[in-house]
Amino acid sequence: MITAEKGVGLIMKVQKVKNRGYLFTFYNSPDWDLNIHLIMGKKHNFLIDTGLGSLCMAPIIENIDNSKPIIVINTHYHWDHIWGNGVFKDSIIISHKLCREIIDSKWDDMLNKNKHYSYGDVEKALPNLVFEKELYFPEDKIRIIYTPGHTIDCISVVDEEEKVINVGDNIGDTIDGIVPDVCEKELYVDTLLKYKEIDFNTCISGHNVVLGKEIIEKIIKIL
Repeated sequence: MITAEKGVGLIMKVQKVKNRGYLFTFYNSPDWDLNIHLIMGKKHNFLIDTGLGSLCMAPIIENIDNSKPIIVINTHYHWDHIWGNGVFKDSIIISHKLCREIIDSKWDDMLNKNKHYSYGDVEKALPNLVFEKELYFPEDKIRIIYTPGHTIDCISVVDEEEKVINVGDNIGDTIDGIVPDVCEKELYVDTLLKYKEIDFNTCISGHNVVLGKEIIEKIIKIL
């Protein structure tokens, strides 16, 4: 475990996730921590969400193997997951089709209301590769699937090689608040049941600690 301080007020922890993953956790809000997940695949580096701006991305870029292209994945449209997109505007940025549409329509409003949270430059860079149900990168064994729940556009990223899933904000911010606000309860339950069928044992989320698969059954029981 490594702790580091980068930039003005930017405090983070770096945690290794199995053999090819890194979790960068930022502690800059009294209300929530923020996770950025990096997976170094065989052919690509996959960066799951881009946080609050360019300063969030700077320490992550230092840890990326530049010999492989970066693919950015936005798990959903919320501002704390997309404000660093501009750093990677010349790279592939993946999201659900609805995510791109919502970012485009809500960008100005989200920025005006929440700009006091930003770290560094925030530049609008929309996802440039969108999908509706699933994308798969066979050489890297990375599967990206549509999993509505926290928002209607949520997606999850499955590292099939290491049995790790990133569910974005489809679980709550803390262990005490593991059930998030959801777009529609029926859609969320369907997503939880889908998670149960996926082969994974480690669960990464946007604002929580690293958890095991048992968290899914726990949430189902609460609901």
